[in-house]
Amino acid sequence: RSLVLLVIACPCALVISTPVSIVAALAAAARNGVLIKGGTYVEAPARLQAIAIDKTGTLTEGRPRVLEVVPLSGHDEKELLERVAAMESLSNHPLAQAIVAYARESGVQFSPVDDFQIIQGKGATARFDGERYWLGSHRYLEERGQETDSDHRTLESLSLGGRTVVVVGTESHVCGMIALADAVRPGARQAIQDLRDAGVRHIVMLTGDNQETARAIAAETGVDEVHAELLPADKVKELENLVAKYGSVAMVGDGVNDAPALGRASVGIAMGAAGSDAAIETADVALMSDDLSKLPWLVRHSRRTLAIIRQNIAFSLSVKALFVMLTFTGYASLWAAIAADMGASLLVIFNGLRLLRAAPLRME
Repeated sequence: RSLVLLVIACPCALVISTPVSIVAALAAAARNGVLIKGGTYVEAPARLQAIAIDKTGTLTEGRPRVLEVVPLSGHDEKELLERVAAMESLSNHPLAQAIVAYARESGVQFSPVDDFQIIQGKGATARFDGERYWLGSHRYLEERGQETDSDHRTLESLSLGGRTVVVVGTESHVCGMIALADAVRPGARQAIQDLRDAGVRHIVMLTGDNQETARAIAAETGVDEVHAELLPADKVKELENLVAKYGSVAMVGDGVNDAPALGRASVGIAMGAAGSDAAIETADVALMSDDLSKLPWLVRHSRRTLAIIRQNIAFSLSVKALFVMLTFTGYASLWAAIAADMGASLLVIFNGLRLLRAAPLRME
């Protein structure tokens, strides 16, 4: 009886229950283009109650195009594009790249700028021929106190239909505005609905873009709540509010401005293909093909992983408890104890390996 008890007390099946399942889950996710940075982040998506999603490059394709250039205060389109493209050529933001590409297509030549400075979350400034120029959002224009009634009406007109407007000016006046548009990712609305079906209670969009554009994208994708014109610190504050209310919250983003929020969230998820190095480094999970349908898949995969881990642990403990009772009542034999111990170990391994058969995702 002592030998039987010694054999059945061996914790092999119990100890191996979780590692095999976690490794199988990580491998299955990697096969489907979802890179997870460790076992902790395999389990975390199963407990998500809310998700915050960035707009540009996440809900949208991140490939905006220039639709309209509006020179003001006596400037012409060529001069305006020269100034803006020179500054934006030093940025890797999708809006900046779109403006530079448009300037080149229009045959506009631009030279390097002097004293270029990025104003985090707002815009940038630089010096041309001794004069300071700036560019930024509608909010930055308001902060500078240079907005006139005419400028406001022009901005409202250009912002219709989900457009993003970049404002350009000097210390004394507004030089012009450039309207851009970014298409919503195909399947973004379905992905949001699938997240709800997977049990996520609340989905929020966080963006530094203007209110009109944010509302238009939100209406098209079906998110529950919108917060626009946010600086990186504002996104972190909104994340903290969501964590206080819902407990477990994910942040999905792709840019440098999203990195602080990704680090604050319970689970940070970066768009791996279009994402910046800072976002990918900070995030816990990377979606390598930028396919939003992988978000609900990740939640379901995480829950399936936890379910299998619980099955393995419950089965291992049940076998141990059963054979302990049989040992003290005199019904257990040594060969049966060995078979039960090895059999339980093999069964939890095979059960964990079922995660490798996770339904594959359509890769774009």
